[in-house]
Amino acid sequence: MKVSGIELRQIDDHLWKIPRTGGMLVPGRIYATRKMLERDLQNDEALKQVVNVAHLPGIQAYSLAMPDIHWGYGFPIGGVAATDFHDGVISPGGVGYDINCGVRLAVTSVEYNNIKKRLNKIVENLFENIPTGVGASGAIKKLSRKELKRILIKGSHWAVENGFGNERDIQFTEEKGKLENADPDLLSERAIERGLDQAGTLGSGNHFLEIDVVEKIFDEEKARVFGLFEGQLAVLIHTGSRGLGYQVCDDYLKIISKSKFDFSLPDKQLACAPIQSQVGKDYLSAMQAAANFAWNNRQVIMDLARRTLKSTLGMSDSELGFRLVYDLCHNIAKIETHKIDEVKKKVCVHRKGATRAFPPGSEAIPELYRNTGQPVLIPGDMGRYSFVAAGTEKAMQETFGSSCHGAGRLQSRHKALKAGKGRNLIAELESKGIAIRAKGFRTIAEEMPYAYKDVSEVVDVMHNSGIIVKVAKLRPVGVIKG
Repeated sequence: MKVSGIELRQIDDHLWKIPRTGGMLVPGRIYATRKMLERDLQNDEALKQVVNVAHLPGIQAYSLAMPDIHWGYGFPIGGVAATDFHDGVISPGGVGYDINCGVRLAVTSVEYNNIKKRLNKIVENLFENIPTGVGASGAIKKLSRKELKRILIKGSHWAVENGFGNERDIQFTEEKGKLENADPDLLSERAIERGLDQAGTLGSGNHFLEIDVVEKIFDEEKARVFGLFEGQLAVLIHTGSRGLGYQVCDDYLKIISKSKFDFSLPDKQLACAPIQSQVGKDYLSAMQAAANFAWNNRQVIMDLARRTLKSTLGMSDSELGFRLVYDLCHNIAKIETHKIDEVKKKVCVHRKGATRAFPPGSEAIPELYRNTGQPVLIPGDMGRYSFVAAGTEKAMQETFGSSCHGAGRLQSRHKALKAGKGRNLIAELESKGIAIRAKGFRTIAEEMPYAYKDVSEVVDVMHNSGIIVKVAKLRPVGVIKG
C-alpha cells in the first residue's frame, strides 16, 4: 500500500511499517487504521517526515508515529524518536516550538447537574480571571528577571511556594513539576523578556481551559484510583511555555543550523546536534528551563481555576474537593532508560505531539498509580469529548512508553477559518450545551470540531493496540480560549 508516495506494509489492523530505504537507519512505524491512512494522510507530508526522522544519527529501533499524526516542523506532530544518549543527537524540531505544551486534569467532588445553572457564570469568571490570547499577561504581577529565573529552575515548585496550590500537586505532576538540569543563563534576553509577564497565562491557538463532565467510565477500578465518577465536574487545562518556549526553540534552531557536524540530513528542519556536544547540552538545559516554565504556568492556571470555582459556587475547599489527577507534557525530549533488543540503554526520547504512557510498576509515576499505570490525558476538540486512559507495559515494549496526545488536525487553521465563514459558531456550540468565551471569532473557527479528527477513533487505535487502556470519557460543557 502506498500513501503520499510512501510504501507501507501492514503488521496488524492498527500498525504499519515503512521499510528502510536510502539513508534510513531504522524502519518507520505508524499506528493507524487503513481508513485513517487513506482518508487523512493522502495529501499530507507527515509520512515523509517519519522517513526523514529515521535518518537521525543514533536513532533507536523505529521512527514512530501515533494515530494523531499530521505535518509539523521537521518531525511530524504525533512523532516519537529515541536517540542514543552517548552517540545520538537532539533535535529542537523533535520537541516543537511550544516546549512542554501539556495537559492537566483536575477533578472535584461536585456533580455537574447540581451546579448546571451556574455554568455560564463559571465560564465568564474563568475568562475574567485567567488571561488568554496572544501576548496575554497579568495573571500575577510582572516578574523580575531574578524571580523568572527562579521559575525556570524550580518549575511548579515556585507556584506552590507562592500560594498557587499545594505539595500534593507536585507529586501528581510528571517529573514532579521540574527537570533538574535547567539553566536559565542559556536563554536569550529576548526569551527572558517574553516570559516576564506570561506566567499563569493561557495563550491562544489550540490552548484552552475546559469545564468537563465525566460522561462515561470504561474501567471502574482504574477510575476509582484516579478519583473519577460519572457526572463529575472536572477541569482540563491545555497550554505550554508561551512566548518564552517559542523563543528558546527559535534561538537554538538558528544556533544548531549554523553549527557544523559530520552528518547530513534530508530536511534542514531536522537540524540537530550531538547530545554530548556543547550546543547539544546547551539546548537540552535551555529546553528544560522552558519546560519548567510551562509546568509552573499550568500550576498557576489550575489554582486560579480552583479559586474561581470556589468563589463562584460559594463553596469551601472541602465542599469543592478540588484535586489534581495528573499533569503531563507532550512536546519534550526526555533522558530515559529503555530496553532495546533486550539491552537497557540510556536514550533521549523526543515526543512531539505525543505523550508519556508509563505502565504499572513504574517508579517514575506517583505511588498511588503504580497498580494502574500512569494516567494518560488525551484531549479532543472543544465540541465533542476527551479521554483519560492508563499506560501499559506494551507501550514500554513498542513505543518507548508513549501514546497519542490528542485528536490531530484535519484542516489547517486557514482552511478551518474559511470553513467557519458565515456561520454562528458560538450558537453551534451552545446548541450542544457548551458555553464558550474567547477573544474573537478567529480562534473559535480555527478550533471547531470540523478542523480535527475524531479523537475517539484515535484513542481506539491506541487502546486496541494495547498501548493504553481507556478509563473514562469527558464531555466539555464550558470552554475559555484566547
